Amino acid sequence: MKKIILTACITLLLFFNVFAQEPDKIYMPEIHSVKLFISGNQSAYPIIQLNSVMNLELHFDDLNASIKNYNYTYVLCDANWQPVDLSPFDYLQGFTQGRLSEYRSSSVAKTKYVHYQALLPDKSCVPKLSGNYLLKVYLNGDTSKLAFTRRILIVDNIISVGAKITQPYSTQLFRTHQKVQFTIDKTRLNILNPQQQLKVVVLQNFRWDNAFTNIQPTFMRNNIFEYSSDNNCVFPAGREYRWIDMRSFLYQTDRIDTVNLHALPFDVYLKPDPQRTNLRYVTYVDLNGAYEISATDVNNPWWQGDYANVHFTFVSQNPDAFANKQLYLIGELATGNCDNSECLMDYNPDKKVFEKTLLLKQGYYYYTYITKSMNGNTAVIETQDTEGNFSETENSYTILVYYRSFSDRSDELVGATTIDNRNIISGH
Repeated sequence: MKKIILTACITLLLFFNVFAQEPDKIYMPEIHSVKLFISGNQSAYPIIQLNSVMNLELHFDDLNASIKNYNYTYVLCDANWQPVDLSPFDYLQGFTQGRLSEYRSSSVAKTKYVHYQALLPDKSCVPKLSGNYLLKVYLNGDTSKLAFTRRILIVDNIISVGAKITQPYSTQLFRTHQKVQFTIDKTRLNILNPQQQLKVVVLQNFRWDNAFTNIQPTFMRNNIFEYSSDNNCVFPAGREYRWIDMRSFLYQTDRIDTVNLHALPFDVYLKPDPQRTNLRYVTYVDLNGAYEISATDVNNPWWQGDYANVHFTFVSQNPDAFANKQLYLIGELATGNCDNSECLMDYNPDKKVFEKTLLLKQGYYYYTYITKSMNGNTAVIETQDTEGNFSETENSYTILVYYRSFSDRSDELVGATTIDNRNIISGH
């Protein structure tokens, strides 16, 4: 009886603590370098098949450097990332929470930390429905002591999605934007009201801050829904991401100006980033904002890699042009979007530049700059004033299709496809 009461209390605690949490956010300042990816591929977004043998790798560091008891759970959310009105027992098989039991204290590194890692889902706690899941990691089984959250997408590919990237029809956007067109085959779904039962989300480079949502089909032919409206899914193309090669602090790469190895953590001063609006477009391979933990001077960067305070500087040709806008440094190092206030650039009026310092682990990082302004209640996110927009830019686009029957209380993720404008398509 005591065990039943304890389990019920834990379940209620998990349920009532989900509503205050945001996706992809770090709540404890000592937590750094959170990585969640498909096992063996650091740049792969955490999308896995329902009931598959695919695993996700979770890695993070606690710079408090003392061993702690971290637990985790999954929270099922709707297509808008709001927790659903279901008990965890309705969507989790096994226990409602797990413990992170694999950890190791840092060695070799001057900055001390404890590295935690896990393969998820563990067989003792497995999501049994498709959809959006919020991974929550917290201390001592207490969800009010939240360390961080991360998004996980679990897809049950019931439908097929065909997609292509084109240039917009508008002559004003033809050379600066990219348009996503796609079709959905709903043969295996019982859709009576598409506006109510079907939700489609399109992401650019797995960013959620500029996603297109609530997209309605342009044409419906038998079981095929076509999405090709002139105004939908037209994204600013931006430019290839900037980079930092920080795999070694002893050998400086071309993007690094100076390194102070006497400070703890180290200080890395990058060469100033110029405004690229008027520069010619140059193509090169990047990871579209992702980063990889790696090092050339240690054997295992996960617990031997060191940390540095990395100093970013953005130089604008006309700082006054940013008077009514906020400038952000974004990429996976900033959870991929401009919702992270820690990556808001600070203006230095004496130097007339924008500055930001981030504590980063050894690795290879890709990032870019965007501006954010408000048009009434709508946030306007742009790269025009920082990077420029070029239709040749390589970007990946992910189409997520959610379905809810009239008797369900959650959105199933029934289709997911990623394509880029170099015609590389991958199902999930």
